[in-house]
Amino acid sequence: MKLARYLINDRVKHGIMEGRELREIIKPEGDWDFKVVKEAGPKADLSDVKLLAPCLPSKVICLGLNYRSHAEELNLALPEEPILFMKPSTAVIGPDQGILYPPQSNRIDYEAELGVVIGRRAYRVDRTEAPDCILGYTCANDVTARDKQPLDGQWTYAKSFDTFCPLGPVIETEITDPEALTVTGLLNGKVVQQASTADHIFPVAEIIEYVSNCMSLLPGDVILTGTPFGIGPFEPGDQFEVKIEGIGTLKNRLDRIS
Repeated sequence: MKLARYLINDRVKHGIMEGRELREIIKPEGDWDFKVVKEAGPKADLSDVKLLAPCLPSKVICLGLNYRSHAEELNLALPEEPILFMKPSTAVIGPDQGILYPPQSNRIDYEAELGVVIGRRAYRVDRTEAPDCILGYTCANDVTARDKQPLDGQWTYAKSFDTFCPLGPVIETEITDPEALTVTGLLNGKVVQQASTADHIFPVAEIIEYVSNCMSLLPGDVILTGTPFGIGPFEPGDQFEVKIEGIGTLKNRLDRIS
């Protein structure tokens, strides 16, 4: 099931995407429960709507160095525990929305990632219970002001500019093995990143266990699971795509702030 959030006739709707058709549903309050998902209105064609970020997270939890290939690329030792940082909700944008190049930075990098969307409140969850807390998976771009990252000794400033967390185009709920997906990043149509999530140092279930033993994860929260080898800069006018098998393709252009 592909869950989408979209704008039609100046109203925000939730729906299930089936091919090029969107079937409107009533989003459950709080935890997602597909037993009570109900249709709410007429179907719409994809050409008649604007896709938005598929969820509105209260927080985005991100992992650094979670691909062996990326650690090797940076000549860094594999971490013994997940390296966490956060992006604010104000960084989230949807498909085809512009990423804004902030004037404070001289280098903006793309990072193709698998996003995990939480479906029910999770606190102190064991890794064996973690799959029950997952609503589904989405594509994500962990945009980074690379020149700002080493200056303050931590990553919040470099990662948190408005528009620095594109998500979408949908949440796919039927992925059975998140450790067997191919994540591809394309810059202006050229493949610059490609790896299997089998290269994860910390798999999704372990990440949820680790994070939820620190903080509550709420429905709609997103975990970005790290980026593979091949990170690099892009310039205003460039388009970056994150493509993940079974989910779809997230496209965003980098725009200079006027």
